[in-house]
Amino acid sequence: MALQESGEMYLEAIYVLSQSSNTVRAIDVGDYLGYSKPSVSRAVGVLTDGGFITRDTDGCIKLTDSGLKRAKSIYERHTVLTRVLLNLGVDEETASEDACRIEHYISDKTFNAIKKHMKEHGTL
Repeated sequence: MALQESGEMYLEAIYVLSQSSNTVRAIDVGDYLGYSKPSVSRAVGVLTDGGFITRDTDGCIKLTDSGLKRAKSIYERHTVLTRVLLNLGVDEETASEDACRIEHYISDKTFNAIKKHMKEHGTL
């Protein structure tokens, strides 16, 4: 299933939150992203239907194997692109915000070339 930018944002948020807590609930995701409860509820439904997440009876959200794979990929893009921008002299807040925008549109080919270049030059 193809995800739009917003779906990727939710997966990344769930992944980041799950790194520091065993329980992630919709309210946590909404607080993290600054989104309303109805928006989060709709997104959680879409991600559940798409097979990216599951919810248990207590409302805890878990990434499925495919959701985890996708979330890790998105997060990697975010962190690598943030580092590129920081290396160019962009301040941390702007670098993170811009990386967040870029991560959803950059091709795999270009992203992999950036990673390769950074590894070759010891900046990754």
